[in-house]
Amino acid sequence: MSVRIVDLASDPAFVDGAAALLHDAFRGRSSDWQDLDSARAEVCESLEERRVSRVAIDGGVIGWIGAIPLYGGKVWEVHPLVVASSHRRRGVGRSLIEDIEKTAAERGALTLFTGSDDENDETSLSSADLYRDVATAIRDVRNFKQHPYEFYLRVGFKIVGVLPDANGIGKPDIFLAKRVARRR
Repeated sequence: MSVRIVDLASDPAFVDGAAALLHDAFRGRSSDWQDLDSARAEVCESLEERRVSRVAIDGGVIGWIGAIPLYGGKVWEVHPLVVASSHRRRGVGRSLIEDIEKTAAERGALTLFTGSDDENDETSLSSADLYRDVATAIRDVRNFKQHPYEFYLRVGFKIVGVLPDANGIGKPDIFLAKRVARRR
């Protein structure tokens, strides 16, 4: 699928479209963005200086990705990435990641990273005592309910860690990263 990707700030209507996507994607799955006002506030925050916020357009907003430079611009956090449920598994998310990779690399980034919470027992990392042997838990991770970490693996990210209990006991945040700079 070929989509057009543009800066979110290029059209005020895109803010509402991105907020609706965020709210729909996380409704009932997370404690975040459970109403349109909080989702809209998140979208507006993504428009701050130095941050990058891009949308995939196909008659309306069908995907949104943001990125935040950290570590003096050497590492960029992907936050957030959301695709309309009707457009998932059609290359929209991959296109958004590729667009952010290119933008970040052009601005001097070496690495992209993201966190992907498991608040709903979607992986074998949830409800487990990760402190016992975190390396083995990561190595043996299983996806039970279509957790998005597998999408990130498909687009070249690697699981580089977890933060146990980040969202409550047995509710970790899964950290994924990938290199975007070319090795010399």
